[in-house]
Amino acid sequence: MFADCTSSATLRANQLRLYFSAFAYCLLQALRRLALRGTQFAKAQCHTLREKLLKIGARIRITARKLWVSLPTAYPYRDVFSAAVRRLHDLPLRI
Repeated sequence: MFADCTSSATLRANQLRLYFSAFAYCLLQALRRLALRGTQFAKAQCHTLREKLLKIGARIRITARKLWVSLPTAYPYRDVFSAAVRRLHDLPLRI
């Protein structure tokens, strides 16, 4: 995703940035495969997923037992986002 941004002064810093980028790419691949199948974003590029699904303004409220995410009413991909969250929530936990 960001392999061209290796502008840090040390090799270790650049290597860490590449590790983070590779890990983020793997997470987006899993999101696409598990939560977004059958949607318009099933074959979307990482940049498109980032811009349209992940970079949204939301209000997050955390209580003792729940996490509330309030999406804006004008968000055009609200249904896709909600369906993806439901699919991720329904996945069996494998450790």
